Amino acid sequence: MNKPLIIGIAGGSGSGKSTVAHKILDKIMGYSIAVLDQDSYYKHYPELLFEERQRINFDHPDAFDMELMENHLDMLINHEKVEKPVYDFTVYNRSDETKVINPAELIMIEGILIFDNKALRDKMDIKVFVDTDDDIRFIRRMMRDVKERDIDNIVNQYTKQVRPMHLTFVEPSKRYADVIIPKGGHNDIAINMVVSDIFYKLDKRYRR
Repeated sequence: MNKPLIIGIAGGSGSGKSTVAHKILDKIMGYSIAVLDQDSYYKHYPELLFEERQRINFDHPDAFDMELMENHLDMLINHEKVEKPVYDFTVYNRSDETKVINPAELIMIEGILIFDNKALRDKMDIKVFVDTDDDIRFIRRMMRDVKERDIDNIVNQYTKQVRPMHLTFVEPSKRYADVIIPKGGHNDIAINMVVSDIFYKLDKRYRR
């Protein structure tokens, strides 16, 4: 059996990478698709109190169980199904549920720090970084989070965790990208170019 085509979509929090990923997936017809989102692989901390879990820096690489994510990717590459964790953001911990992800011809990996991880990065056939101005990313985060948290809390988290981690880990990982998409999900020209390359590689690999 052929090795699946693996595409990585990275970018800072609020960059629009999920929108780009969805737009790409919506255009891929005729091929099976599996998605591994990095947000599902936050570490499990059943031993910590809720207040302690709230203080975890979720924008740092250590917040993710990358060993499990790497293992799941290897299993999918070997045409084995996996049980992807389901993360409950209301309690800052994994739920008891899992989601079965079946092997597919195209595997998409999406997350803020997937290019920071060499083991994942080396398995990707196409690496896309979604690049959006800092002020736009912050506004998007604020509009998303203000429904559940007050402004002071949002600003404090952004200045003490999100922005420093972005500058330290996310932004430097951009150098590994094959394609950089500015303006996020609004850049239809760049998205269509990526989709065309995906189809070219899939058609060549599976001779359709």
